[in-house]
Amino acid sequence: MLIVQEVKQLQKNTFQMSKIYISRIKESWVVDNFRKDFLNYYSDLTTKYVSRSNTIWIIAPWLFKSISKKQLINKNVLCSFYHLDENNQNDINLFKELEPFVTEFHTISEKSKKNLQKFTDKKINQIPFWVDTEKFYFIEDKTSLRKDLGFKEKDFLIGSFQRDSEGSDVSKPKLIKGPDIFIEIISKLNMKHSNLKVVLTGKRRNYIINELEKRNIDFVYFEMVDFELLNKLYNSLNLYIVSSRLEGGPQAIVECATTLTPILSTNVGVAPQILSPSSIFEYSNLQSFFDAKPDVEKAKVNVKEFETPNGIKKFKDMLCNLNES
Repeated sequence: MLIVQEVKQLQKNTFQMSKIYISRIKESWVVDNFRKDFLNYYSDLTTKYVSRSNTIWIIAPWLFKSISKKQLINKNVLCSFYHLDENNQNDINLFKELEPFVTEFHTISEKSKKNLQKFTDKKINQIPFWVDTEKFYFIEDKTSLRKDLGFKEKDFLIGSFQRDSEGSDVSKPKLIKGPDIFIEIISKLNMKHSNLKVVLTGKRRNYIINELEKRNIDFVYFEMVDFELLNKLYNSLNLYIVSSRLEGGPQAIVECATTLTPILSTNVGVAPQILSPSSIFEYSNLQSFFDAKPDVEKAKVNVKEFETPNGIKKFKDMLCNLNES
């Protein structure tokens, strides 16, 4: 009995000394912010050096090649894979290359999980990323907020904060993001609302900007913003639109939910997990958009479990359970 207790204590001590290494990204993208959040919350569990870790979290699949394959051997490896486009051979090839080195996968949505299950028998954890309520929250005084941002009180503001153009050629639309669908919707809304204005943020917004200019539709573009301004922009909107054909998330859905921003989305990513069915439309049926209705109360209830600190703890538990397996 004493020997068993000593072994269990040794295992416990070994686990306490274990460290998690999270793959790095050099651009300011959403997963880079998640990495920073996790390091801040769980500095005692993490390390900056892959050699000192026994668990590696490949937080984005394209970061797989930034780590030596030798460093992946004999370590617990969690890989977050957000969506696999079966029509994109590069996606499939990357998944097949990294799959042998991965202990378990993580994905954001149930749809992505079912998609990945076609290509692997390994465990796939489905958890939406957390939303930090210190960064994203409801602002009540909309009048003062809009004035500070340079908007008119009567402006009908529609938001889109996601990339819409290809990285290799920014003049071309990234069709899985549905920017052509967004433009079609906006064109019809513009005929109904003379005070309509599109609010854009982020990089690679070239396609939508070009199409809005062609149609003389009013817009304002905040290229890169910090979290404070991003939260203010969410709170200023009359409506946020997700028009994607394929998504892993997008994070805008949970950010809209926690800020009580009215949102309509296609049936992608975490939309069915967070939004009311009445707030989801079909990208192949434009009329379904105009039949849909935002439901901020339902979205707020559903997003609650993914708000910090509970939302980020789900990831800590997932990584620690991987460590114990």
